[in-house]
Amino acid sequence: MLPEFDEMLTTLVAEPSVSSTTADIDRSNLRVVEHLANWLDGLGFATELMPLPDAPHKANLVATLPANSPGAGTDGGLVLAGHTDTVPFDENKWQTDPFTITEADNRLYGLGACDMKGFFPVALQAVSTFLKHKRSAPVTIVATSDEESSMAGARYLVESGKPRADYAIIGEPTGLMPVYAHKGIAFMSIRLQGASGHSSNPDLGCNALDSMYDVMGELIRFRQELAEANRNPAFEVQIPTMNLGCMHAGDSPNRICAHAELQIDLRLLPGMDTNDTLEALQQRLQQTVSRCGTQLEFNTHYPPVPPFESNLQGDLVQTLASHSGNAPGTVAFGTEGHFLQSLGMETVIFGPGSIDQAHQPNEYLAREQIAPATDILRQVIQRYCVA
Repeated sequence: MLPEFDEMLTTLVAEPSVSSTTADIDRSNLRVVEHLANWLDGLGFATELMPLPDAPHKANLVATLPANSPGAGTDGGLVLAGHTDTVPFDENKWQTDPFTITEADNRLYGLGACDMKGFFPVALQAVSTFLKHKRSAPVTIVATSDEESSMAGARYLVESGKPRADYAIIGEPTGLMPVYAHKGIAFMSIRLQGASGHSSNPDLGCNALDSMYDVMGELIRFRQELAEANRNPAFEVQIPTMNLGCMHAGDSPNRICAHAELQIDLRLLPGMDTNDTLEALQQRLQQTVSRCGTQLEFNTHYPPVPPFESNLQGDLVQTLASHSGNAPGTVAFGTEGHFLQSLGMETVIFGPGSIDQAHQPNEYLAREQIAPATDILRQVIQRYCVA
C-alpha cells in the first residue's frame, strides 16, 4: 500500500541529504533512495540501487515498472526523474524545523520540499494509477545524488548507459511550465601566486592583487565579447553571463600581496561549446598574467554542466504544454537535462513548485500545485505507456 502524499513527503524531508563540495557539510542520500525503493518495490517495480563508484555512501535509484501487454518490449516508455539531495542550509534563518514538514497557508514547508523531494510523491501517486492496466511500454522512476553539487549521480547514469527510454521528465520546480532549454553552468577558481615582501618597497615582491586587477579587466572584456557574439531571445536574460562572485587575497596591509583567488560563475547559452569557451578564457588569462610575473592556476570546481535544449516542437514538450495550459519556456538555472538527453531521450524539465522558493530559508511547496502535477503526469503516462 502506497503511503499518502503528506506521509511520503514528510519521510523524505526528514532524511538529511545535503550535497556539497565541502566535505564536512556533505551528507549521504542513501536513506532517501532506500525509502523510495521500498515504496516502489511494494508497487511491483524492479528496483536497482547504484552506489557511486568513488562515493559508496551516495547512490542513484533506477526503478522500472515493465510493460505487460502481449508483445510489448522492454525498451522505450517514460522516465520520471529527480534528485534526492538538497543544498546546505542556515537553520537559524528558518522559522520552522527544516527537516519536519510544517503546513501553513496551504504551503508545505521543509528543506527540499520544493527542490525537489516533493516531485517523488507526485510521480509515485501518478504511476500507481496504472498498476493494473495493460502497459505497452515501461515507466521508470530515477532518483539521483549530488545534483546540487557535482551532478555525479547523473554523470554515473550516463557512464552506466541507463535508463533507456523514449521520453524523460525531470521534475524540477518550474511552476508546471514545460522547460525545453536552459543555460550551462561552470564554477571556476582563478588563483594567482605572487611573492610577498615589505610594503614599503614594491620591488621586493610581486603583488598578486595588482595582477588580479588585470585579470578582472580581461574577464570583463571576455564577458562583453561573449554577449556581443551570442544571443537567444527565448531567454529572459538573452546573453551568456559571467558573475565575478567572490575574492580572497593577501593577509596584511603592510605586506605585498602574495596570493589572490577569484571565483566566477559562467552561464552559457545552448549551442555554445563549454570546453572551447573555457579553453579560450584560460589562454587569455595566461597571457594576461605572463605580463605581470604572477603564476596562474585555473580550476573548475567540478566538470561544467553543459547547456540543454530539447526540440521545441517535440512530442513531449507539446504534450506537456497542452495538458498544463502553459507555453514552453526556458530557464537560467541548470538541471540534469543534458545527461538524460545524452542517453537518447526527449527530455523536458517540468514539475510542481517555484524555483523562487528553492535554495533559501523557509522553502515550501504550494499544495495547490500537487493535484494538477499528479493529473498531468497521469495523462502523460497514459499517452506513452498504457496500451
